[in-house]
Parts: sequence; structure tokens; C-alpha cells
Amino acid sequence: MEKHSIWAIWLVGIGFVTLMTTTKGEVITMKTDTQEVRITMKGNPVILMGELVKTGMAAPDFKVVDATFKSVTLTDYKSKVVLISAVPSLDTGVCSLQTKRFNEEAITLPTNVVILTISEDLPFAQKRFCETEKIDRIKVLSDSVWREFGTKYGIMIKDMGLLTRSIWIIDRNGKVAYRQIVPEITTHPDYDAALKAARKISVK
Repeated sequence: MEKHSIWAIWLVGIGFVTLMTTTKGEVITMKTDTQEVRITMKGNPVILMGELVKTGMAAPDFKVVDATFKSVTLTDYKSKVVLISAVPSLDTGVCSLQTKRFNEEAITLPTNVVILTISEDLPFAQKRFCETEKIDRIKVLSDSVWREFGTKYGIMIKDMGLLTRSIWIIDRNGKVAYRQIVPEITTHPDYDAALKAARKISVK
């Protein structure tokens, strides 16, 4: 049997590529991890684990918890339009402002639109944040127990255990109708574009 030597390299914006050479000197390239968008944190590239869910795909169901550790799933909002605001941590400035912005905008959206903010913060920390900032129009949920959301949607930052900043809108048929991945994690998402999309999707 022919022997092989294997090693891997990281190509920015492409992913981990395994190069396997045979004893004859042939090189076989096998892509083992992909990242379709370049994400940075303070200008430094980060790697997202898994594969990003694309628009048009069936939205993967996931299980997260609320402030009381009660499990909440995407299917709990079946027939609703679900806007998901994913943030790294509520204890940071941009994440805090992002959550407060969507809480303020919630009353401007059609009644069939539900807004969920999801982070890897512990439920205790989320509860404290919501009480302090008077977040009462949206659901703030934690992915810290099973990490299903970050894993299934491909937005878990490797070696950090945080979600990359992103916005997702799931339509009433359970399809991903909108996706916004923020290229630089420390910057704000395009709120107006996301809200406009939510309004449009809610009447389909």
C-alpha cells in the first residue's frame, strides 16, 4: 500500500487545506474546513467553526436557555418571523448597544416578528443585564449550555467560545431568509438593512 504524508495549512478566507503527498510525489488537496467570509476582531483574523448556514436553507433547530435555564427552541416560534441578533458578549459596548437598539425597535415591527438576542453569556449575567438596561421587548437567550446555535449555524469563534456578530431572519416557513455576518466583530451591524428585511419578510 502506498504511504502518504499529511500536513495542513490555513488559507485566509478559504479554510484549512490538507495537503497529502504520495510516495510518488503527487499532491492531493482536500478542503477540510471552510469559511466563506473573512471575519476579524480588532483587525486580527478569526476562524469560525463549522459551516455557515446560507440563505434559502432550512433553518437548523437549536436549543438554548432563558434566564431561568428553561430550554427554548427555534420551533417554539413556529409560524413566526424570527430575527436573531447574535452577539459575542452583552458585557461589551457594541453588544450592549446592539441589544438595546433591537429592544427599542421591537415595537416598530409587525406583531408576527419575534426578536431573539443570543450570546454565550451565562443566564445569570443575561438576567442582570436585562434588568439593568430594562430589556423587556425581546428575548435574551444563552447558548452557553449546549452551544447548539453557534455550532449549527457555523458562527462559533474558534478558541474563544463566542458567537461572531451576526443577524439572521427566519421566515414563517422555517427558511433562512436573511443573513448578515459583520466582517469586523467590534463594529455594529447594519440595523436599518436588517429591520427593513424583517418588515419585508413578515408580509410574505
